[in-house]
Amino acid sequence: PGESYSAAGSLRPDAATAKERVPEILERGRLVVGVDQSLYRISYRDPGTGDLRGFEVDLAREIARDIFGDPARVEFRFMESADSLDSLNNGAVDAVIRTMSITEERQQTVAFSTPYLTTDKRLLATTGSGVESLDDLGGRTVCVADGSTGLRETRAQAPDSSILKTRSWSDCLVALQQHQAESILADDALLSGIAAQDQFTRIVGPSLSEEHYGVAMARPEEGGNPGLVRQVNSTLERIRSDGTWWRMYDAWFGPYLRSAGPPPLQYREEEANE
Repeated sequence: PGESYSAAGSLRPDAATAKERVPEILERGRLVVGVDQSLYRISYRDPGTGDLRGFEVDLAREIARDIFGDPARVEFRFMESADSLDSLNNGAVDAVIRTMSITEERQQTVAFSTPYLTTDKRLLATTGSGVESLDDLGGRTVCVADGSTGLRETRAQAPDSSILKTRSWSDCLVALQQHQAESILADDALLSGIAAQDQFTRIVGPSLSEEHYGVAMARPEEGGNPGLVRQVNSTLERIRSDGTWWRMYDAWFGPYLRSAGPPPLQYREEEANE
């Protein structure tokens, strides 16, 4: 199991309305969400229309649907991963939905929702590279995005490989195509988008570890609104129960990945007065 299962759970939804939980967001008239714009199938700008599309974009719209009754009331802000946590803590965005794995370390700086997606850390390799598993990485170059959990995984599990660190996962695809690396180590949800863009790549080998993505928000201890965490979790519960989660998953990842379904809900025990 991934590190997330030893991390603290999230705040359980209560019986309050959106107006009671997030009055400031309702008054503003839009939800401000930090996202990536280069992760194909997860959160990317459609070159044909200029629209943001993907699983995480759909999720942001579902959260807005439950707050406003209108899924269009989202203002998306593009952010590099390093900016994500700063943007939350200085109030520039309400939430960050950006393939952020729930870890104990990150929970020291942000409040997470219950998980919305479980992914497996795996390898993607170019066809004909001879890379089928971690055992084949000795003396080869693995590409990972700087700051990702894949960086730590590669150092631990493939110490004899060379590591190419890039600013983004799309840079890793370019590195593969330019023969600067033979493989990419990342979450399979990310890799599915890369495989969809290049027919000469494929996801190989077994799962190396499990990751659980959560919506990140400012911690109540640092001025964040616990009502927003409960509001987001109420949406996650709804999309699990009404079939929306499966429709989103099948639309974006269906051809490349199999899922056991939505991740288990993870809530913490709360004192009655918390």
